[in-house]
Amino acid sequence: MSEANLPSSGRHTPEGHVLPVRIYFEDTDFSGVVYHASYVRFLERGRTEYVRLLGVHHAALDAGETGESLAFAVHRLEIEFRRPARIDDVVEVVTRPKEIRGARIILSQQVMRGTERLVDATVTVVLVNRAGRPCRIPDALAERFAAAPG
Repeated sequence: MSEANLPSSGRHTPEGHVLPVRIYFEDTDFSGVVYHASYVRFLERGRTEYVRLLGVHHAALDAGETGESLAFAVHRLEIEFRRPARIDDVVEVVTRPKEIRGARIILSQQVMRGTERLVDATVTVVLVNRAGRPCRIPDALAERFAAAPG
């Protein structure tokens, strides 16, 4: 089975990339409600799998496919918590690009339970080199993001 077909990679849809996530005990607080910091991990997984299905792998960025070692770093994260998820729920992290410019990509993310929106997030990631300096997103990479569904 190819990596792109693994269930953990999610899928591209007209609404954006969708990654299913089951809520485990470790994701919750004492009351069985998802602990707020767990959503940050879910959003990270959604972004990582979104980029993976675009054919952009962290190892390739680190190996210097673009001429130097690069990585995406979160610059800004805004989260609005609307409703709680609970243990054993299956939620979906929906990720779509809003803006690609210079060294940054702004992504819109939601955590959904069916049609119910639980979390809204806007995430700004910046492409940086090993020294932590921002690097312009290569045209070929920007084109992959621009061509993605959603």
